[in-house]
Amino acid sequence: MNALSLPFGPSWATPPDAELGARSERERRAAAARLARYDEARIGAELDGVGWSLLEGLLTPEECRATAALYEDEARFRSTVVMARHNFGRGEYKYLAYPLPDAIAAARTALYEALLPTARRWRLALGEDEAPLPASHAEYLALCHAAGQLRPTPLLLSYGAGDYNCLHQDLYGELVFPMQVAVLLSEPGRDFTGGELVLTEQRPRMQSRAEVVPLRQGDAVAFAVRERPVTGTRGVYRVQMRHGVSRVRTGSRRVLGIIFHDAS
Repeated sequence: MNALSLPFGPSWATPPDAELGARSERERRAAAARLARYDEARIGAELDGVGWSLLEGLLTPEECRATAALYEDEARFRSTVVMARHNFGRGEYKYLAYPLPDAIAAARTALYEALLPTARRWRLALGEDEAPLPASHAEYLALCHAAGQLRPTPLLLSYGAGDYNCLHQDLYGELVFPMQVAVLLSEPGRDFTGGELVLTEQRPRMQSRAEVVPLRQGDAVAFAVRERPVTGTRGVYRVQMRHGVSRVRTGSRRVLGIIFHDAS
């Protein structure tokens, strides 16, 4: 399966009010074509069944290294969070600023469209379809901005030895797209050990269940942000989801996080 082609360089400069301009529209079409090679039915079924789905080899090793290297370019980011200061865990992450790099903006748009059918189905099952999700990510961002959620949420996370991320949900305001995506930029076993992505679900009147997601460099995982619908003997009920990262034992681990709603 071919990876997404993510060009890095000066073509990143796009107007803040038009995240995907003429040049980045070309990257958006390319990203959508690459994502079309994944089995959408499989992705939807896995999200329905366990709350996550693996997209193997979304980025090449070269693209992973180029994306991870952005972490050192402070001009690309709007804020830095040191997790220990907020009792979030250990390590740090940086939120990208608008305008996003064309490659990341294109991937965000294409992934939104790929996940949209499942997102709409989940909202309908949970009785949250009063305002249907729009067909394009640009339209969805317009809704976020109208609701006061103006700050971009795609981020790069960096972990060293001993670092970890506590279980949490990425909620930034009233509007929440049901899924998000994480892309592992480092290679397990070579760049780091430990540092597994952990997902938990809290089922009504039952104990929580945890699952470790197996990722290699360049793999992406789509997973539930807050909750997902599950059909039981008495109908549909909500399963609360959280995610975190186990302790990194050695080395350095970097991740690209793509969240589709913006922050207030």
